[in-house]
Amino acid sequence: MLNRVSAFLGIAVLVTASLGLGVTARAETLLVERVQQERGVPLPARGMTMAQVEQQFGAPASKLTPAGGDAPLHPTINRWAYDSFTVYFERDHVISAVVNRVSSNEIGPKGATPK
Repeated sequence: MLNRVSAFLGIAVLVTASLGLGVTARAETLLVERVQQERGVPLPARGMTMAQVEQQFGAPASKLTPAGGDAPLHPTINRWAYDSFTVYFERDHVISAVVNRVSSNEIGPKGATPK
C-alpha cells in the first residue's frame, strides 16, 4: 500500500513539473517570436525631428498628452502613436520608438491607451 502511494506521489510530482516546464517553454517561444517580428518593422531613428518623422511615416494616429516640461531638467516628452509603433520625443527630437505589442489575444499587461 505504501509503495502505491509513493508511486502515485512520484507520478503526480513529475506531471506537475512537466506542466510547469511546458508553460515556461511557451512563454519563451512567444518572446522569441515577438523579437523576430519587431526586426521587420521600420521605426523612426533616434535624433529625427518631428517634421522628419511625419514626412517619412505620415501623420500619427494620435498624439498622446505630453509629459514633463515643468522644469529645465524635465524637458517635455511627447508621444505619437502609430498603428504599429509609438514614437517618444524629447521636445521635438526622437529619443525612442517602440513596436506596439498589444493585441486582443495577448495575455499580460496592456499598453497605454491614447487620450
